[in-house]
Amino acid sequence: MAEKKYTKEICLELLRAKKQELQASGADRLPQRSDFEPDEVVAVKAYLGPWPRALEAAGLKEPRGEDRLKKNREKRRRARRRAREIRRREAEENE
Repeated sequence: MAEKKYTKEICLELLRAKKQELQASGADRLPQRSDFEPDEVVAVKAYLGPWPRALEAAGLKEPRGEDRLKKNREKRRRARRRAREIRRREAEENE
């Protein structure tokens, strides 16, 4: 069996073509991994990263907002502060 060579452009076109195929059949959804052959999924993820990022790269999905990253960073900071405060209180109680 001959292996098909994939490139980033071919992977992007696979995703876009599948989206058009789904729309033509009346399905109103984004392409899923299960819509592709295993070797196609491997190639898409190798060139474009995780499936949601691949859909973003193909222009099928809105990119994640930068505000989400900022929100997550703030959430981690608050959690560290709370943990530090709890440790401080426990240390004071044990004295």
